[in-house]
Amino acid sequence: MAADTQCVVAGGGPAGIVLGLLLARAGVKVTVLEKHPDFLRDFRGDTVHASTIRLLDELGLGEGFRALPQSKLGNFRLPAGSGDSVVLADFGRLKAPYNYVAMVPQWDLLNFLVEAARQEPTFTLLMNTEATDLLTDSSGAVVGVTYGTRDPRTGSVVGSGQLRAPLTVACDGRGSILRTKAGLVPREFPVPFDTWWFRLPRTASEDQPVASIAPRFGKSDVLLSLTRKDYHQIAYLAAKGSDPQLRAEGVEAFRAKVASLRPDLADRVDTIASMDDLHLLDVKLNMLSRWHKPGLLLIGDAAHAMSPAGGVGINLAVQDAVAAARVLASPLLSETLDDGHLAAVQKRRWLPTVMIQSFQRVLHHVVFAQVMAGKQPKPPKPLLFVARNFPGFGKLPARMIAFGPRPEHAPEFARRRP
Repeated sequence: MAADTQCVVAGGGPAGIVLGLLLARAGVKVTVLEKHPDFLRDFRGDTVHASTIRLLDELGLGEGFRALPQSKLGNFRLPAGSGDSVVLADFGRLKAPYNYVAMVPQWDLLNFLVEAARQEPTFTLLMNTEATDLLTDSSGAVVGVTYGTRDPRTGSVVGSGQLRAPLTVACDGRGSILRTKAGLVPREFPVPFDTWWFRLPRTASEDQPVASIAPRFGKSDVLLSLTRKDYHQIAYLAAKGSDPQLRAEGVEAFRAKVASLRPDLADRVDTIASMDDLHLLDVKLNMLSRWHKPGLLLIGDAAHAMSPAGGVGINLAVQDAVAAARVLASPLLSETLDDGHLAAVQKRRWLPTVMIQSFQRVLHHVVFAQVMAGKQPKPPKPLLFVARNFPGFGKLPARMIAFGPRPEHAPEFARRRP
């Protein structure tokens, strides 16, 4: 049976949209499926690192990106015990204009990228459409997906269909349906905490830097505040699996926890109306040993779920998408795609992913596991000594966080002048 498109991408997050944009600029006919009616969902990662900003410049989209509502984060601090902290990564030491991490609401970034992708005649985005299963041929190779369409008002499924394509790319996140349907199971690494996101209002008189990240450590919990233009986006971190206990204690007890960790915000904790205002993120850190099978490739969180530590998840997923587009565009156009091309994508992105996940596992051990056990986090003394006495050291972890190992550049076929 003839294909409906050359590539079907399941998931309209950063990885899926960037992959769709790049492949479309190569002339590949690509269809992206996004299950929601829009991108307006709170408590998604909003950090856009220097590697992604540079990519947008190479795509001719830098000027438009910088016009989006955003703020700049200049450093990353590590708690040193007794309420003290040291600068682990100083982004200001990197070469301008890639010497900061941008804090951009993800819905603004995705809408911006979709607008750019829709300029390409071979790009199609289907909203309210979720990939539900894989189509396979007699050899077991994936030849497309089945999908369901939803009523945007009620969210109920109102239709279904099939899309056939020589390549299906799963960008459907840490709970990937297509990964499950393919029978692929990631290796799980231990994570000591879960995260609950919520908002508190920010008054016009508050003078914190807009892009500040202010961690506060309690006896066995952490409060991380991202300061936005008119609100505080708050992450409460506590021991993995403690959601039932937290909710059983009730909203008054939770308000008290927040007020204790951030006394300056105690006057507004009553805006947390109920425990339903808390959005649980079941934090995972995992990776597939194999990211592909014939006709199917998994990238981003579908292949390797990242911890929120360091805020690198979005940017690593975007790097996956760039590598995939560079490797796959030509064989898709020439109809010569095989499993070796898919393996080449994994081979290129494997080591950077392992390195970043190893960095996150160290942070989990030296910081978060200590806090969850009721201890003050104490990074290794040699690291503290170097960070405190050799300011130039901050450039090394800054580059690792801002660009990551093996940062990807836009392929030539996707570059445009501003």
